[in-house]
Amino acid sequence: MSRWTGTWLSGPGAALEPADGPQRWRGERLGLPERGSGSVASTGIRLGALAIDLVLASLATSVFFRPDFTDPAVMRTFNYWALLTWFVITVAGVALAGFTPGKALLGLRVVRMDGAPLVGPIRAIPRSVLVALVVPAAITDRDGRGLHDKAVGTIVLRTR
Repeated sequence: MSRWTGTWLSGPGAALEPADGPQRWRGERLGLPERGSGSVASTGIRLGALAIDLVLASLATSVFFRPDFTDPAVMRTFNYWALLTWFVITVAGVALAGFTPGKALLGLRVVRMDGAPLVGPIRAIPRSVLVALVVPAAITDRDGRGLHDKAVGTIVLRTR
């Protein structure tokens, strides 16, 4: 069977596998451990951290704006303010500490690929915008990095 047919039948990305064999775990080619502290965070735990952050943003917003579930116009306004609150919490947390409240609770941290100590606002703002768009964060590579992480040179790692 020819090389292109085998690759095509093997599925997308088969031609991109390294010559020494497939990657055994996410982050292996980056020199990261398979599990534990410093390993790449799974999609599920990252989604859990996002859900915690969204709930916290909604709770913080409800302190200032009373949600009325029967009025769509009020709820639309409430949701806009909750999204803005989430954005501020996310940008501030990731830029200054490398994590949001949800990430901290679940033992995750956003780190720069170049090893710099802080992510900083220059990377945290576009990263958060891309997370809010959902699709870039949902598309990941073999190392578990979403398009939002690849765009700004970051990765989400486990801290425990």
